[in-house]
Amino acid sequence: MLVRVYVGNIVHSLNANELEILSDGIVGVDEKGKILFKQTGSLEDALLAHGSYYNIDDENTIAEVEIVETVGNQFFVPGFIDTHIHASQYPNVGIFGHSTLLDWLETYTFPLEGSYTDTNRAAEVYNKVVSRGLANGTTMASYYGTIHVPATVCLAQIAQQLGQRALVGRVCMERFCPEAVQDASIESDRDFVDKVLALDETGQHVKPIITPRFAPSCTMETMKGLAKLARERDLPIQTHISENSREIAWVKDLFPECENYTDVYDKANLLKHDTVLAHAVHLADSEVEVIKKRDSGISHCPVSNASIASGIAPIKSYLDKNVKVSLGSDVSGGFTTSILANAREALLMSRLLSERTGNSNDVLSVGNVLFIATLGGAEVCNASNFVGNFAVGKQWDAQLINLDVEGSPVDVFSWQLPKDPVERIEHLVHKWMYVGDDRNTAKVWVDGKLVVDK
Repeated sequence: MLVRVYVGNIVHSLNANELEILSDGIVGVDEKGKILFKQTGSLEDALLAHGSYYNIDDENTIAEVEIVETVGNQFFVPGFIDTHIHASQYPNVGIFGHSTLLDWLETYTFPLEGSYTDTNRAAEVYNKVVSRGLANGTTMASYYGTIHVPATVCLAQIAQQLGQRALVGRVCMERFCPEAVQDASIESDRDFVDKVLALDETGQHVKPIITPRFAPSCTMETMKGLAKLARERDLPIQTHISENSREIAWVKDLFPECENYTDVYDKANLLKHDTVLAHAVHLADSEVEVIKKRDSGISHCPVSNASIASGIAPIKSYLDKNVKVSLGSDVSGGFTTSILANAREALLMSRLLSERTGNSNDVLSVGNVLFIATLGGAEVCNASNFVGNFAVGKQWDAQLINLDVEGSPVDVFSWQLPKDPVERIEHLVHKWMYVGDDRNTAKVWVDGKLVVDK
């Protein structure tokens, strides 16, 4: 039954290179958050076309249907999808010292993660990081927890309670780290998987994701065991790849029988259609081809890549090769949970890369980064059949962006706006992408349910 209609300025991605911008959009959503129709034109005509869902009385007053309409400089966009975030590291946001990746893990990350034997501490952190993500418009996230089953189940429960979709991973690692953060037991993973699957039979709200931290932390035998579990239970996989030059050299030393970093995961049987590979900064062309062939996806983490000096990933090249690409905040290597901030950084990093390579085709567009922040993320997480854009049949996971909100960082000058309504909305989207922040995220819906209302 139709319960709500969203009317006005609507922006979403159809693919990596095409935005659909509607100035007179109309989207009807049922009581379960499913999109029943999307069209343009007159609201009354739209309701008449779907007359079994509404009533109009003698005074032409629409009854039994809530209308949510954009006004002024507002527009609807899909919810963001963060495909790589270490929830347990949230207290370390903004703390880097003088470290690069491997030093940073030893100095800051492992000591914090080892403290999550304290489930009360975990609950405090996870409530804050999920709430912060939702406030920034993130309606779905792929989380790394810690090795601890109770604390990581707690993360799944909190995401479910607060209304955010979540893939939640118990981190597996068994070497080159303090004993307090070592546990690659397949039995621990089976226990964790059973507990999270019991929370949500559909797997559309919370779902376990198999999580070998990265190749150096696990033996080949362990990675193969985790891959077997993922395939037996039809579960996604997440890990890191090719983030840092020292790390890549280390992987080569640890796995001399493998051609490269990607080959390690391929030989371990970890690469499949719902594998999320974070960073992918320094991939060889042959590695990109293997990732594409296996239909695995990349989580681009530009803020983190800059923060801990990992490098610049050639994201436009990946998109042009039809490799699945998304955005990740990589908290706490990244200093913000905001996917909007990461989209902005992706734009800027691509321009720096273009200057270095002399190839103008390395530059990402606003449309490109809005895609990888939304529909691209859904594709990487194997969720594009139910979220990612406003296609009929998907769920209403959405943000209302308001550039007129009090205290907005975006200043809009009416005399500067294009007269064409579609060009006007495009102008606003660009202003938001480059200047906006969470103050502009006025409302957030997941499954048609309002989870943030500022």
